[in-house]
Amino acid sequence: MCGKGAEAAAVTSLTRYTLREAAQHHDDPTDVLYALNSALLLDPSMGSRYCTCVFGSLHPAPGGGFTITFATGGHPPAFHLQPDGDGSMAVDGVRPTIGMLVGALEEARFASHTLHLAPGHGLLLYTDGLTEARTTEGSMLGEDGVAAFFARRGTAQAGRLVADTVNLLGALPDGADDDIALLALSVPHQPVPEQPAAMAHTLAAASFDGADRAGQERHR
Repeated sequence: MCGKGAEAAAVTSLTRYTLREAAQHHDDPTDVLYALNSALLLDPSMGSRYCTCVFGSLHPAPGGGFTITFATGGHPPAFHLQPDGDGSMAVDGVRPTIGMLVGALEEARFASHTLHLAPGHGLLLYTDGLTEARTTEGSMLGEDGVAAFFARRGTAQAGRLVADTVNLLGALPDGADDDIALLALSVPHQPVPEQPAAMAHTLAAASFDGADRAGQERHR
């Protein structure tokens, strides 16, 4: 969300309600984001507030895993992790070709992207507080830095993706300058009857005073 405090909380509430409602009427994630964009622009109480957003759907895929179709509005790319055969992970940043901020412009345009989350694969979504965190050299981690970190970790399991991210941020000299939300999905190698494993985590910047404390943040 743009901003903090009560006004940002109001945008959060409207966003969640609109996404849930629009999902009941639209199968295409881009149509859901168009509905959210219109709702934010039409509600006078929102003022000039806008947000970044990811919205998608999961469906069981023939042969195992899940087909995921998602649309983004101004959000960082998701990381798709796949075993590389040598103990490391291939980490691809994936995003639709178009995805403007939601609630900022009437003419905003969105597109969707579809991928196969196969057994052994993982998907990590995050807010930009992660890529903007500073290293010991003072530079931002960036998308390339985060992707390289996960490639070395050699796991796509949802719980480990979240835990490793928490420990990475806790080990940085200044932690994180902004709040961070993480959502990880993974499909185990054994058959999955209905849904993939998932782990979500919300991190407050003020909590990053060391890896041990960060690791004690409450899972949601």
